[in-house]
Amino acid sequence: MILRPITVALAVASAYGAVAEPIHRRDDLAFQIEKQNKISIQGVLDNIGPKGSKAPGAFPGVIIASPSTENPDYFFTWTRDAGLTMKMLVDEFLHGNLGLRSYIQDYLKAQATLQTVSNPSGALSSGRGLGEPKFYVNETRFNGDWGRPQRDGPALRATALITYAGWLLSTGRKEDAKEAKEKVWAVVQNDLNYVAHYWNETGFDLWEEVRGSSFFTTAVQHRALVEGSALGKRLGFPTANYDSQAPNILCLLQTFWNGKYAVANINTDMQRTGVDANTVLASMATFDPEATCEDTLFQPCSPRALANLKVYVDSFRTIYTINAKSPNSSAVATGRYAEDVYFGGNPWYLTTLAVAEQLYYAIQQWNTINSVSITDVDLPFWKSVYSPAKVGKYGKNSNEFNKLLDAVLDWADAFVEVSHKYMPSSGALAEQYSRENGTALSARDLTWSYAAYVTMRGARLSATSNYPQLPSWGAPSANKVPSVCVASSAPGMYKPAVAAGAPPGSGGCAVLVTFNLNATTYYGENLYLTGNTTDLGNWRLEDALPGTANEYTEERPLWKFEVELPANSTVSYNYLRKQDDDSYLYETQNRTYTVPVCANQGEGGTATVEDAWLGPTGTPSTRLI
Repeated sequence: MILRPITVALAVASAYGAVAEPIHRRDDLAFQIEKQNKISIQGVLDNIGPKGSKAPGAFPGVIIASPSTENPDYFFTWTRDAGLTMKMLVDEFLHGNLGLRSYIQDYLKAQATLQTVSNPSGALSSGRGLGEPKFYVNETRFNGDWGRPQRDGPALRATALITYAGWLLSTGRKEDAKEAKEKVWAVVQNDLNYVAHYWNETGFDLWEEVRGSSFFTTAVQHRALVEGSALGKRLGFPTANYDSQAPNILCLLQTFWNGKYAVANINTDMQRTGVDANTVLASMATFDPEATCEDTLFQPCSPRALANLKVYVDSFRTIYTINAKSPNSSAVATGRYAEDVYFGGNPWYLTTLAVAEQLYYAIQQWNTINSVSITDVDLPFWKSVYSPAKVGKYGKNSNEFNKLLDAVLDWADAFVEVSHKYMPSSGALAEQYSRENGTALSARDLTWSYAAYVTMRGARLSATSNYPQLPSWGAPSANKVPSVCVASSAPGMYKPAVAAGAPPGSGGCAVLVTFNLNATTYYGENLYLTGNTTDLGNWRLEDALPGTANEYTEERPLWKFEVELPANSTVSYNYLRKQDDDSYLYETQNRTYTVPVCANQGEGGTATVEDAWLGPTGTPSTRLI
């Protein structure tokens, strides 16, 4: 049988030293989870400015990815990671941790500011800047070469803040309703406009490696527009753009299913199987406790999501040494994807925990709909967790229903136990653990790892006790797929969320300027654009904008640079060459350019500058000979 509420309550109480009761395996795990959960919550708070002990210099509400500053340097704030982390904190706030409200409000103000920071992805006036992946912890732009844009961040930020707005509107207090309408919505609206505007354009996936259309990004974008529309209607704002685009995004989501599993990335040249934690994390991020187990939304209990989960888990059974002695149907350590080579390609804490979290969510859903339906699609999954399983529908009052859910709970718990096995005794969670011996690797104290542990714990409590479920985001009424997919877009207006904390006068109209530079280069040499403004790096080498040579030919050795610059301004700039030995060559003169005025209604428009290199040319070093 599924764990009874009283059993969980005893285990939780024991974790806090209230009682000492005899405990069986599940109770012992519950005790361990509560202990690690306290560590994980604190681990997250330690990584939030300005008071976080491991986030020195981070501005209020800025969530760092990790305190690690070298090998790898994660001392930045990522929009995606911060959004996922804040969603966890908002959920914990809804579950009664009222001390977290100040963190939520600081985050809201920080995001209002970051939305206005012009960056290599663009500016606020066009919305393009909202797709920038990461910023320095003092809320300034990062100009370095990176996989950009990343289009999941705005959707995830919106989802976290929409959940908070729902709570504000539920209190009945006028000041809370005002906060939701004047502050929260001002930030959320920009993000929803971005999703409706740019959802049909490619970007980099959540691992920042593949440019294309991402299953995870598409799924969270759909959710954001659905729940954003509902919030907008409650607050009295227009939502037509969100209502028109959400079904088209859902239609795109169906194209990732290949008959056996959900392919993580499509519309890309990357050669991989597509079996990826991306899809498991998407199922979790779009979980709705009131949804049924139908396939269109890839809800955790749906046949497609379960079939996909088995394929994902099985892909790691033979590639990690620490999984070598595991039986064929047992829980194992899992990573991002089997072909991964980052830091040697290891399991991650958050991906191993994700398997358990999806299964805990599925248990919630089966208990809500009072039945389990096994189909030909997910039968292999069921056979792996409960060998007698057969195709059919099993009601909640049947013995088979209880056996099936018990088997799933045992399997989910086993993945948590795998994670525990390879955690250090301190409870500190890094990004990865070694595929050879399970020792912690890569970035230390990864905020996302800690957040993943807390959300797993909440999912388990809701599956095994009367712990409150998360609020519905509207999935039951948003699962109808249009008969025809429309590749469309709904451009919207973007405004600084001044009431929420954006600097007054920020986020002004900008023009997308393309600098075309004719410059013959050799393989290994790279060109950069720099200038006298923040957008151009303020003449700093480390902040110079990298160019692209995608259209480079012998006939036209073209290097392109795209940057949004404030309208009706004059900038000084020049180009520089970075040699393959890391030395630089500079142009012999500075240039100036006057940016055009804004078009009608504040639309920045575009402009093109044609230049030719003026200065010394490079020579390959001996490393290329």
